[in-house]
Amino acid sequence: MVEYNENKGGVTLDSNEKLNVLAEVLDVEVAEITPSTVLDGLEEWNSLAALSLIVMLDERFGKTISNTEINAFKTVEDIMNIME
Repeated sequence: MVEYNENKGGVTLDSNEKLNVLAEVLDVEVAEITPSTVLDGLEEWNSLAALSLIVMLDERFGKTISNTEINAFKTVEDIMNIME
C-alpha cells in the first residue's frame, strides 16, 4: 500500500519515483509502463484505477482533479505532469 501523504509538503518526485507510484496505483509492474504508455491500452486502466488516482493525487500532492481532467489523460506522462 502506498503511503499517500508523505509528499503533500511539496517534495518533488523524479520521473522514476512517479512511475513507481503510478505502477502501484495501476496495480502493474513498473517495467510495464513508461511515460509514453497509452492509458487506454492498459487493461488495468478502469474506473477503479481512476478513483485510486484521484485519491492518490489528493492525499499525496494536495491536488483535486475532476472527471473531465481524468478523461483528458491519454498517457502515463499526462498523469506524471500533474504529480508535482
